[in-house]
Amino acid sequence: MSTQQHPPSGFWQSCRDPIVLALVGGAIDTIGFIALFGFFTAHVTGNLVLAGAAWVKDGAGIWIKLAAIPLFILTVLITKAFIDRSQHKHHALTYLFLFEGIFLIAFMLAGLSFEPFDNPNSVHVAITGGLGLMALAVRNTSSKTLIKHISPSTMMTGNTTQLGIDLSNYLRHRSAEHRQALLKSFSIVFGFVVGAFLGAFLYVKLDFWSVAFFALPVFYLAYLASQQRFKTPE
Repeated sequence: MSTQQHPPSGFWQSCRDPIVLALVGGAIDTIGFIALFGFFTAHVTGNLVLAGAAWVKDGAGIWIKLAAIPLFILTVLITKAFIDRSQHKHHALTYLFLFEGIFLIAFMLAGLSFEPFDNPNSVHVAITGGLGLMALAVRNTSSKTLIKHISPSTMMTGNTTQLGIDLSNYLRHRSAEHRQALLKSFSIVFGFVVGAFLGAFLYVKLDFWSVAFFALPVFYLAYLASQQRFKTPE
């Protein structure tokens, strides 16, 4: 159920949710990639590419990247089962944001506890990366179910393609409808790019403490969902 009574009147009102979601996705994926020998927490299929590359080189970390796939699927299965058992959309979404935030804090604490990471085959790398991956597996499940009106906020190939299409449509016919579509696709790509750069910068400065800066917005989204102030489709 949506509690939105009037159409949004400004950039932040209409794009707040996708920007915050994409910013967190971009930041956590970048932090994991830098800290954990190229492990992707959000772009999970990227781990298959890196596993293939590792296989023809020295094989370092290949088992961790391959194990990411079943762990991701298992997390999705559990999350979807929880959604199916929930009777109220905003309650389910509240808990999913809370779960995501809790996993992000666990990701941060694991990173701080197990550092320094000096072996790409270490179980400590697997545990830390797995916690970050579980956080964003919960998010991806939410994106495909409860908030599917917002484009996926952790993978940008489709969103960047859509941005190009929307820009082309707007340049051809500058209607309000095309402007709104362009704003929607731009907000996702913009948030992810800002998150990737900000995540990298804060990780260099603050190490795994940087994750806290991106867990906090997720807890804020949980609060908005609990108050039925997170925009959901009718």
